[in-house]
Amino acid sequence: MTVVHIRPGPVSGTVRAPPSKSYTHRALVVGHLARRTFRVRHPLDSDDTRATATSLSRLGSSVSRRASVWQVEPRSRPARSTPVRLDCRESGTTLRFVAAVAALSARPTVLSGSDRLSERPIDDLLAALRALGAQARHTRRRGFPIEIRGPIHGGRVSLPTSKSSQFASALLLTLPTLEEDSSVELRGAMVSEPYIRATLAVLRHLGIRVTQEGRRFRLPGRQKVVGSEFEVPGDASSAAYLWAAAAVGGGAVRVTGLSDAWPQADLAVLDLLEATGAFVSRHPDGATVSQGPRTPFRADLTDAPDLYPLAGVLAATAPGKSRISGARHVVLKESNRRAETTALARALGARVDVSSSGLVIEGRARPRALRLLRLADHRIVMSAAVGALAADGPSAVGDGEAVRKSYPSFWSALSSISAGGRPR
Repeated sequence: MTVVHIRPGPVSGTVRAPPSKSYTHRALVVGHLARRTFRVRHPLDSDDTRATATSLSRLGSSVSRRASVWQVEPRSRPARSTPVRLDCRESGTTLRFVAAVAALSARPTVLSGSDRLSERPIDDLLAALRALGAQARHTRRRGFPIEIRGPIHGGRVSLPTSKSSQFASALLLTLPTLEEDSSVELRGAMVSEPYIRATLAVLRHLGIRVTQEGRRFRLPGRQKVVGSEFEVPGDASSAAYLWAAAAVGGGAVRVTGLSDAWPQADLAVLDLLEATGAFVSRHPDGATVSQGPRTPFRADLTDAPDLYPLAGVLAATAPGKSRISGARHVVLKESNRRAETTALARALGARVDVSSSGLVIEGRARPRALRLLRLADHRIVMSAAVGALAADGPSAVGDGEAVRKSYPSFWSALSSISAGGRPR
């Protein structure tokens, strides 16, 4: 375990956003389905994206990783009777996306991963794959291993969207490659809708036709990817922590390398920061955030659930009562993020009331220093680091290695803007 020590104080500087994890996953899957040489330019090299690359390499692609380009190429596939075993590690995106890719083949595939990943939702996606002709089941009563055997065929499928948008994205990515036409109808409450728009943006950019009629998507079959590469945009999810560092700790931080051309749920953080009193200046390639008068706020995070822990820190460091609602599915993430956010806010000295609708957090102008050494969720760790910048003394946060899941260069980025010295 790595413990990181953080001194409070203002931050200042300019940082280029790291590549987007979400878009790297999508580009790798499209590259695999292209069935020819496909280059993913400026990918995010993280634990999660490596899990997807490794899984796709076992499903019939060769993925070579270089500093700025990952190249996906088709290779000979194992015999149909040979089971393929995939370790999705801790990545929910990998699990959902490669489950749908595996269902394209008659070869049996066995999926596994971390203990926490085995608890995360996938049954609605498995039911959709069965409706399209696959065998898809837990080999035990629940959890891992999961066994999938196709091939699926085109058709009509109805899919719940109250637990994850990734079920829909997994089908939208794979179904256009089938011989038959398909349609996917989304039903029930929808969460994380901007991530579906991100999937559609990648598909349309690469020439895949998708027609949307309300909550129904029509996907003609026999489609081929147009183009041989995809350049991954900067990541708003990672930029959120750097902008929030200025809003909480003081100073001003500019993050570049972002574009409005690509949908990203966590760009909503800029509106959230303005609601907390921060000053936000938007630029064509990003934004600058500086501290303003800290004020309580209300936020519905249904579309941007990854901001939940960070919103908890913003609330805990603002005097008055803030209310965080929506995103009930955060309890199903890498950790129970509602409970972890509650614990983090309380550690900062805030009062927290928990209800079925969300959190009411009464923050304080001078939060307490943190000593949280056994955090495992990457977004909780990075949010704790942001909160520590406003604390009444030095803080200690662990496990610092958790950020490798989504933002491996987080600590170096934070140190580059920290007046108080390098987190260590």
